[in-house]
Amino acid sequence: MTLPTRSAARLPFDVAAVCFGTSPLGSMPDTYGYEVSEAQARDAINAMFDLNPSFIDTSRNYGMGRSEERLGAVIRERGLPEHCVLATKLDRAWEDNRLDAARARQSVEESLDALGLDSLHILHLHDPEYCRDLEEIAGPGGALEELFKMKEEGLVQAVGLAMGKLDLMTKLLPDWEFDALVSHNRFTLLNREADQMFSDAHARGIAIFNAAPYCGGVLARGSAKSTMITYQEASDEDMAPVRAIEEICAKYDVPLGAAALQFSMRDPRVTSTICGVSKPERVAQTVDWATYAIPQAAWDALMALPYSSEDPEANREYKPC
Repeated sequence: MTLPTRSAARLPFDVAAVCFGTSPLGSMPDTYGYEVSEAQARDAINAMFDLNPSFIDTSRNYGMGRSEERLGAVIRERGLPEHCVLATKLDRAWEDNRLDAARARQSVEESLDALGLDSLHILHLHDPEYCRDLEEIAGPGGALEELFKMKEEGLVQAVGLAMGKLDLMTKLLPDWEFDALVSHNRFTLLNREADQMFSDAHARGIAIFNAAPYCGGVLARGSAKSTMITYQEASDEDMAPVRAIEEICAKYDVPLGAAALQFSMRDPRVTSTICGVSKPERVAQTVDWATYAIPQAAWDALMALPYSSEDPEANREYKPC
């Protein structure tokens, strides 16, 4: 099994066109509705490492540190493969939502310790919309200045911005020389809120990592198995667009997950698509979906469907576990 690689002007290395997100491996039942054991997480991480190329995304705060710790346990056993690019994130302190320069430095030190590494490929500043004070982040001497210092020091090779709220994201992106960005749930078969932002970022050479193409899982599992969209319980009316996509996929014998994943992959602006996985079988399935031959007639029908451009998480209550 193999995946194609992609490049971006500001990224100093190529990355796999599909990136594996490891928030489910931190065991976050309040978000995903299920737990993931340490053994299952280890097997999934080994399956990711076995791919060549391999691209993995994690965060200091996924599962209150468990995601990085479980990755680190496997890295200590077998080392980080040379063909694997690893990204993690600077995160706020949970007790007070602080993300100033000192917390940024503390966060990366915690990540390196958990992962068992001396440096990182990619480091994103994460979820500033949930932090207590934007000035601590973007102001003089703040977390963003500290992030770029880390790049100057050689601690990280590329720096990015990973968040949800696009109104704030589009204010921060023009003021800093980010190498990459992560947006989730906002460029999918159901939603195109990030469309203009992607065009602007792509024009600047910023690597675009589009996360959550399955809208929290419903476009992987299907409406018969999930009634949640972007981690929130969905009404019957909300589920109607999902069923419309399913009807087209059934007509053309296309796996629902393949259509959702390749919608993102086929966009030339998207450098890599981040898919969360919770077990080793999902790694193989993701590669299968990424390479599945979808007829043009199916794409024509899918792209003719209506979609939302509103914030898909406007009413979401964020939970770290």
